[in-house]
Amino acid sequence: MRVAMLDDWTSSAAEHVGSHPVSQNCDITIFTDHLEGQALIARLQDFEVICVMRERSVIDSDLIAGLPHLKAIITNGMNNAAIDLEACAARGIIVSGSPTPSHATAELAMTLIGALARQIVPNHIAMMNKGWQSTAGRDLRGATLGILGLGRLGTTLAHFGKAYGMSIVTWSQNLTKEAAEAQGVTYLPKEEFFATADYISVHLRLSERVRALISTAEFEMMKPTACLVNTSRAPIIDTKALITALKSGQIAGAAIDVYDHEPVPRDDPIRDVPNLILSPHIGYVTEQTMARFYDETLTNLAAIIEGAPIRRLTS
Repeated sequence: MRVAMLDDWTSSAAEHVGSHPVSQNCDITIFTDHLEGQALIARLQDFEVICVMRERSVIDSDLIAGLPHLKAIITNGMNNAAIDLEACAARGIIVSGSPTPSHATAELAMTLIGALARQIVPNHIAMMNKGWQSTAGRDLRGATLGILGLGRLGTTLAHFGKAYGMSIVTWSQNLTKEAAEAQGVTYLPKEEFFATADYISVHLRLSERVRALISTAEFEMMKPTACLVNTSRAPIIDTKALITALKSGQIAGAAIDVYDHEPVPRDDPIRDVPNLILSPHIGYVTEQTMARFYDETLTNLAAIIEGAPIRRLTS
């Protein structure tokens, strides 16, 4: 059985694949670069199983139709919006997922909040340019952290914020006051949430309902001193509206780990925005999490080879 592992951008897969028993029962090829469209279809022509790292590659109906030998897809996580599950079901293609640790992305979100508060990037640039302190930061203690979405990641971030002495508020379309209070967090209506928070961190699952949830109207609600962090999904924020809000000084800053197109093109305008920290979708990319991801992927692969697939995903 020929197996392709896609988008191993950090060259992490080889050490896990080589030592796993399943590698003796199939031919695994690891790809560290990123292709799209017809180039990706051409690359994957002879493979029967594709292993994808979260949502780095889009597995849509066109790609599925162009791969006549494809029998199974394995993804990290139990949700992957980049896979067309209906197209897979129509072809009888098995889609298998795996559990996802929740702490790493919340840790990055808190790190980015701290970097924005203490102006780490401007001061780092000043130092690298042979200078000294360029700007003063702000305290996190006493500030208000707004968490958009109070699932596993949002709840974890709330605990981090409390440890810093921050006040925690939350809102999302389906969240109730009672559910927020159960986590020791204050629920606010939407407009009050955006107007109150000093730092807003996004932790929502992507769906059509939340696309462009934060756009021009929401930026107008926010304080001019407020900062926005997105380690969730890029389409939740209207990127053009974000760029406008930052360039005009409508909000004080932002930190983004997810993008409309990944890897981000060299000439993408988001690379030239003031008061914006960019990280290359590393929310879940830690040594420990990647080891867990590849181990779970290979466990799923072994089950597929044995004819007893586990953790199947359906539309």
